[in-house]
Amino acid sequence: MLTRPNPVDRGKKGSTLHVLSEAQGVPRALAVSGANVHDSQAFKPLILGIPAIRSRRGLRRRRPAKIRADKAYYSADHLWAQFTVLLPERPTIDPSHPLGCHRPRISDRIVFDKLLQLLRFGCSYQAIADTTCSATTIRNRRDEWIRLGLFARVKQIALES
Repeated sequence: MLTRPNPVDRGKKGSTLHVLSEAQGVPRALAVSGANVHDSQAFKPLILGIPAIRSRRGLRRRRPAKIRADKAYYSADHLWAQFTVLLPERPTIDPSHPLGCHRPRISDRIVFDKLLQLLRFGCSYQAIADTTCSATTIRNRRDEWIRLGLFARVKQIALES
């Protein structure tokens, strides 16, 4: 990945050049993004920009069988897609609350990302808690998913990634 002026400072002007190459170093696709855009956002257009591989027989392959990238290109979207089909539908506000209102429920996606960090890095709940999600919320959702039998799937998804 080559960089142009000031790609590190968020919100600053600049650009990042993303190059996808074969194992031998032959460039296959090229993309340019803003310096303040996360690298994972440029990954899908890079893959889709790979030209067809010529072959003497059969269909032309468009995408490589295996891809290796650094962690900057990592996105948990495909892991979330595997897990979201298992979650039951639930309202964002609890209808059984006596006043009919309370703080809205933290998104399952946020808690899922925090639990993946917990399982991947082995850190404490307090270490991964921040302003988006508290340690208590993470523990409570983990307990809820254990009762539903979903936490084993979260662990399996984390191990496979």
